[in-house]
Amino acid sequence: MTKRLVVAGYGMVAQRFLEAFAEREADGWSVTVLAEEDRPAYDRVRLSAWFDDYDAGALHLGGAPDGVAVRLNEAVTGIDRDRRVVHSASGETPYDALVLATGSRAFVPPIAGADLPGVFVYRTLDDLAALKDWATAGGRRVGAVLGGGLLGLEAANALKLLGITTHVVEFAPRLMPLQVDEGGGAVLKRHIEALGVTVHTGRGCAGLTGDADGVQQMLFNDGGSLDVDVVVVAAGIRPRDELAEPAGLVRGPRGGFTVDATCATADPAVWAIGECAALSVDSGDGVCYGLVAPGYAMAEVVADRLTGGEATMARPDTSTKLKLLGVDVASFGAPFADGLDVVVTDQVTGVYAKLLLTDDAKTLLGGILVGDASAYPTLRASLGGPLPAPPLALLAPAGDGSPKAELPGTAQVCSCHAVTKDHVTDAIAGGCTDVPGLKVCTKAGTGCGSCIPLLKQLLAAGGVVQSKALCEHFTYSRQELFDVIRVRNIRSFTELVSAHGTGRGCDICKPTVASILAAVNNGYILDGEEAALQDTNDHFLANIQRDGTYSVVPRIPGGEITPEKLIVIGEVARDFGLYTKITGGQRIDLFGARVEQLPQIWHRLVDAGFESGHAYGKALRTVKSCVGETWCRYGVQDSVGLAIELELRYRGLRAPHKLKSAVSGCARECAEARSKDFGIIATERGWNLYVAGNGGFRPRHADLFLTDASTEELIRTIDRFLMYYVRTADRLQRTAAWLEAMEGGLDHLRAVIVDDALGLCAELDAQMARHVGSYADEWHATLQDPERLSRFVSFVNAPGTPDPDISFEVERGQKIPVRGPVPVTLGGAR
Repeated sequence: MTKRLVVAGYGMVAQRFLEAFAEREADGWSVTVLAEEDRPAYDRVRLSAWFDDYDAGALHLGGAPDGVAVRLNEAVTGIDRDRRVVHSASGETPYDALVLATGSRAFVPPIAGADLPGVFVYRTLDDLAALKDWATAGGRRVGAVLGGGLLGLEAANALKLLGITTHVVEFAPRLMPLQVDEGGGAVLKRHIEALGVTVHTGRGCAGLTGDADGVQQMLFNDGGSLDVDVVVVAAGIRPRDELAEPAGLVRGPRGGFTVDATCATADPAVWAIGECAALSVDSGDGVCYGLVAPGYAMAEVVADRLTGGEATMARPDTSTKLKLLGVDVASFGAPFADGLDVVVTDQVTGVYAKLLLTDDAKTLLGGILVGDASAYPTLRASLGGPLPAPPLALLAPAGDGSPKAELPGTAQVCSCHAVTKDHVTDAIAGGCTDVPGLKVCTKAGTGCGSCIPLLKQLLAAGGVVQSKALCEHFTYSRQELFDVIRVRNIRSFTELVSAHGTGRGCDICKPTVASILAAVNNGYILDGEEAALQDTNDHFLANIQRDGTYSVVPRIPGGEITPEKLIVIGEVARDFGLYTKITGGQRIDLFGARVEQLPQIWHRLVDAGFESGHAYGKALRTVKSCVGETWCRYGVQDSVGLAIELELRYRGLRAPHKLKSAVSGCARECAEARSKDFGIIATERGWNLYVAGNGGFRPRHADLFLTDASTEELIRTIDRFLMYYVRTADRLQRTAAWLEAMEGGLDHLRAVIVDDALGLCAELDAQMARHVGSYADEWHATLQDPERLSRFVSFVNAPGTPDPDISFEVERGQKIPVRGPVPVTLGGAR
């Protein structure tokens, strides 16, 4: 007889349980999932990545295995254990085994005003969408995050991405009080404040004030206050265990369904996994773990038990390694236990490391890493035993010449799925020859993705030669194709594929080659055959939006603009009915232009002295700046003048990925230069240059490269940095990933572009000089040529007819697309 398995809840842990259950090929079961949300399981670990492109589908975990019935938007509301049925909106669902995976909810402290409009929690995609809608409404300027833990810093990053001036309020005396000590908290605070976030530690919220229009003020328990437009509560989580008491299930001392080492409740037909489970092992304490790795382990145990196995849970490892606002933070073992400690603090680079050893210095008890967590895999694998090398050698930064320990086989490569180095090397020995294969064989890399660089290193160490082929049409890497095109003076894709490739090309190699041709030949990108190679966005010199219209983004170097040009932008937006938005990159974007309107709009903008802002291309976007010494009483250099000079110098430079920059006029860092591909901070004696930071999915704090440089030295170094990146980076590789993958890292980069170790500097200088000397605005060139203008039509057979599928509604005084399902993306990138 078929047995009935019901899963209550459909988050990450439930998804992992369904996969583990299906892998065991259990016969004779029918599986039903009752989900509270209206969407399948998605990746909550990467929840903040939604703010990169607002694409919920990118977080989708792949859906339930075949044969599993998933009922969305149907939460379990009760359990009848005697009859073995669960209640939901559609009635009763019988079970022979019930797995509770209801997760947790955000904890909101009992403070006055917590229910005001503009106060949000940070838990689900719906929470994030509501936060975005509120924060981007007119007039929202200042936000506060209540809670300085893991989730609070994620929420702070979200507010920054939305253009909100951000404060973090933490009652404890330091950020992340459960993971780092006082020294680590101090270094972390400096990192976060350097990004423009104001941190209030040792300060509690006494209440919120406001009215029906929204929250207005946060009141502190010390009598102070902060004017705010938006508040995010990230004060912790509580297990979703409201089904326990009515069903007669025992709750843990701090909530959650009490389960034993098999993850079973007192009722042998009911199990609980993930954040809703109060696990009692060893000391029988009944602890709820708010991390995904223990939840995955519980999922594996229950899947094994239901299919006849005897798996049990040990006390979970709560070690964590994260990147918060671009800062590496790791905590492992028992970092607050008594014992001998080894502490390294580097105020210059912002690195803090602490190892805790037993009194005889023979056993590693735990540790904390802030700013550089490269030693985490080795140290975590060494817990409970001796260190494989002297402590200072393990903690020294990569590339400093210190001896490094070999990663032991028991080292956990993937903490999301508890995959060790031995598991990975066994898979490689068994025939896995690339990262996708390792993902299938071991599940490593399918969680947060932070272990993928290590998987590549293990493949190389295992003697697996990784293919460098760009695609099936070229056996060369992007870097090799760049050199072929440059050395052989190739001028077209046809010439390249005929001599050095096969076939007709694809959507991988064509845009890549188009970018290389533009970088090497410095020509107009839409002439002849080259036009057909471009991404959709480059094809129309504009960025396509979700409703099929395009954005118009004129360049505003350094954010400086005259009143006359402001008036022109306003008049164009008014006359064409465009939505206007001031961006975080100090530009004014105009949205809602139909393709046939683009030449008319740009004709007026070009006549007023504007040029393309290259929002559509893999090119330089902006060089942001503060007001510098011209206006600011703290400024020590002319940040605006330098930002304008750099933006005009590098405008139109085609690259493997988009590029962003910023110039701050003093160490207060108002332009957020250290989160950019290249950023500059003024000093009393010159400029500090930071390289290879970015604000993508895996934000990275830029590395200090030059100090107190003259303007001439600074520009020469940036020229070489950019040209070396254009030459050597992989397709769609950001500068941060490029530097992380570079053998020798920052030291190698400095040797190449400062010390000229490879003899390339003269070539790099000349290549940049050619770019600067040959630059021509693409839209100006387009408007001069009727043949080029002929492409800007919605329908070839009816050139003046607008697309009937494009419609608008009015919100906050401006036209926006009618809300509805997100259409399929046609190509290009934001």
